Amino acid sequence: MGQRFLCIKVSIFLALLRFASLSFTWGHGEQPLAKIAIHRATLALHDSASVKAHPLVLGIEGEDTQWVTVDLQSPNASVDDWVGVFSPAKFDGADCPPVDDPEEQTPYICSAPIKYKFANHSSPGYTKTGKASLKFQLINQRADFSFALFSGGLSNPKLVAVSNSVVFANPKAPLYPRLAQGKSWNEMTVTWTSGYDLKEAVPFVEWGLKGENQVRSPAGTLTIDRNSMCGSPARTVGWRDAGFIHTSFLKDLWPNSVYTYKMGHRLSNGTYIWSKSYSLKSSPYPGQDSLQRIIVFGDMGKGERDGSNEYSDYQPGSLNTTDQLIKDLKNIDIVFHIGDICYANGYISEWDQFTAQVEPIASTVPYMVGSGNHERDWPNSGSFYENTDSGGECGVLAETMFYVPAENRAKFWYSTDYGMFRFCIADSEHDWREGSEQYRFIENCLATVDRRKQPWLIFAAHRVLGYSSDSFYGSEGSFEEPMGRQNLQKLWQKYRVDIAFYGHVHNYERTCPIYQNQCVNSEKNHYSGIVNGTIHVVAGGGGAHLSEFSQLTPSWSLYRDYDWGFVKLTAFNRSSLLFEYKKSRDGLVYDSFTISREYSDVLACVHDSCAKTTLAS
Repeated sequence: MGQRFLCIKVSIFLALLRFASLSFTWGHGEQPLAKIAIHRATLALHDSASVKAHPLVLGIEGEDTQWVTVDLQSPNASVDDWVGVFSPAKFDGADCPPVDDPEEQTPYICSAPIKYKFANHSSPGYTKTGKASLKFQLINQRADFSFALFSGGLSNPKLVAVSNSVVFANPKAPLYPRLAQGKSWNEMTVTWTSGYDLKEAVPFVEWGLKGENQVRSPAGTLTIDRNSMCGSPARTVGWRDAGFIHTSFLKDLWPNSVYTYKMGHRLSNGTYIWSKSYSLKSSPYPGQDSLQRIIVFGDMGKGERDGSNEYSDYQPGSLNTTDQLIKDLKNIDIVFHIGDICYANGYISEWDQFTAQVEPIASTVPYMVGSGNHERDWPNSGSFYENTDSGGECGVLAETMFYVPAENRAKFWYSTDYGMFRFCIADSEHDWREGSEQYRFIENCLATVDRRKQPWLIFAAHRVLGYSSDSFYGSEGSFEEPMGRQNLQKLWQKYRVDIAFYGHVHNYERTCPIYQNQCVNSEKNHYSGIVNGTIHVVAGGGGAHLSEFSQLTPSWSLYRDYDWGFVKLTAFNRSSLLFEYKKSRDGLVYDSFTISREYSDVLACVHDSCAKTTLAS
């Protein structure tokens, strides 16, 4: 009896271990800033070493991005010398928080740089000549910058020399607007970042129909402090002041109309600080029969155009995806980035850099985000998965930097309507199982849509709650996140969800219309009439390191691609939808299908979609 009980306990333990292992992320590489042992930095200043940066003042003509040249010289040049960009420019340990361990001393440097390059990056003769010239692209991040030369590599850094400081002409300027749908169809939100506290200036947005009188709408202001973070590095070496995050609500918009807007701050002395001018197109009325174009992807991250730490290393496809969307922006109406947004992983400066990267997109069309493991997960923080993927952010940065029309942004699930589409965005980092608060939300979101007016019903979540033949899921034999479709597939079927999207897995895959592991429609590229099931799509190739597929290709997997890309949905009317998968490298279509159907097709009963018995029967 005892041996049998022991076997049962071992089986349960192994099952739990297997479940826990699924919460680990796919191999996208280590956060580059995490490779720097900045707490271990020591002084090795040398009179003959120098670092000089120019120009001294950036953004004189209002630019929020500018290139800086850094010339350096070292008498003991080595192949592992590197240059870190620090902001604020003064980065010694004078402002370090006290350490908990009385035997430990406060480190000389307690803040990681915001980016770095090896000294020989563009000067291959550096080790012989001791001289190099590097170019960094800086964005306005509300503080000055300095450049520091280190020897000893990333693991044993020794500070050799520090440059002069450089600063933007107005470091507090309102920057990086990101649009989002409000809680009603005729409301758009504008969120931006500035260095202006409410004590200094009153934030607002001036906006109106293009060419007509402009009005002003007030903005609310949020900020983040170190104590808001749940752990390291977000509370320690990764901490950087995130500035002030402002959100204004533009209400009572006319459908499908072009508006212009700009962010403003009224200073206490009565003067005004203005952003650049932008334009947006308001949303269509729910159910409106017009051309509507949607972009969906996950796991994009950020890149560095100057070739520093991340570019072609941490998220190799990020800039390609960004650039393809910018290139086709006139043919895009709304974007959904379903989790793993910038992979800051507790290095807060990365959020500024990401919002700057996507500004051309997010300032023009609604940029709707979802919650991923790299935004939310942290032990004992209420997340569904007890891992450290957020680097101590525990959702705070994502919830503050981007607006979503959730009832409670700490519970990052929401619904939003866009013309003929209803989107039900789940938060896979919180409990979605039957009986949970989120499960009730998902069912209500799916059940309350009028399919005559909004025929295209979309479900999305970061983790694969449906189907994926990624190698990791395949090795577990589940081809899904544990308990995903077990709890949700009856809702997808009952309410006739058209497409379910996921990220987390860094590749692209499309299934047949499927229910309970079985294809319920034999078509592959054109679906007409009653479709019978939901098509599941992994679109996690936004930019992070790619993930291999299982050697076994399940019968339900129609198309798999080991590359970076994104999905575009085009609704021509209430009866015709075009699905396209495009590669980020060239913007060309590599997989596609169409759906053609009438309202009566949505009403028709399919397996498990209608009640088995009624009072009449």
